[in-house]
Amino acid sequence: MGRVRSLGELNKAIVGCARCPRLVRWRGAVARKPPRRYQGETYWSKPLPGFGDPDARLLIVGLAPAAHGGNRTGRIFTGDRSGDWLYGTLHAFGFSNHATSVRRDDGLRLRSCYVTAAVRCAPPANKPAKREFDNCRPYLVRELGLLGNLRVVVALGKIAFDSFLKAYEESGGVVPKPRPKFRHGALYRLSDALSLLASYHPSQQNTFTGKLTRPMFQAVFEKARAILEGGASQF
Repeated sequence: MGRVRSLGELNKAIVGCARCPRLVRWRGAVARKPPRRYQGETYWSKPLPGFGDPDARLLIVGLAPAAHGGNRTGRIFTGDRSGDWLYGTLHAFGFSNHATSVRRDDGLRLRSCYVTAAVRCAPPANKPAKREFDNCRPYLVRELGLLGNLRVVVALGKIAFDSFLKAYEESGGVVPKPRPKFRHGALYRLSDALSLLASYHPSQQNTFTGKLTRPMFQAVFEKARAILEGGASQF
């Protein structure tokens, strides 16, 4: 990836990426044989760029697009149950103008928030390979450089949490010692300007089993909002 100077340039590079042959094959195969409920739809079937406000102070980092969510709709956390949880919560805390995200042209706008992922293509069984994480990480590193107003990062799940920390280091950030460990609701100060919050991912596996409840998820964003509003007592 050449030196990109804007999120627009970066997102164009992401959409055109074909670094991971396994993911290229998978995302195409999924689009050619959709489940009955999506038959007749034209799938995006390309890598997903980040989405949101270029002046964001809050960054959400997920794992990877869902095969019939973002891979279908072309927008991250859009068209699936995880997205319903995320955007509903963002709306409740004033970070979006709508509580739902169903397609790219639905009018959704984020306020002071940007949503991205560790891997940009839908992986088989929702499990990217190590090489695929490594191939994708430069995009997250560059996003961190271009999103100059960030104050809070919310990582959704342990894998996204660890992936963010690697990208943060590669972007020039210094990770505190002892190294932050994933725990739902955990809050870490990475620098005077940036804090990291951990949350379970709002996957159906977590939400249907009660591992993650709406009050638990909302409590994470309550912390994020408090930090953005100057709530130093959160530390």
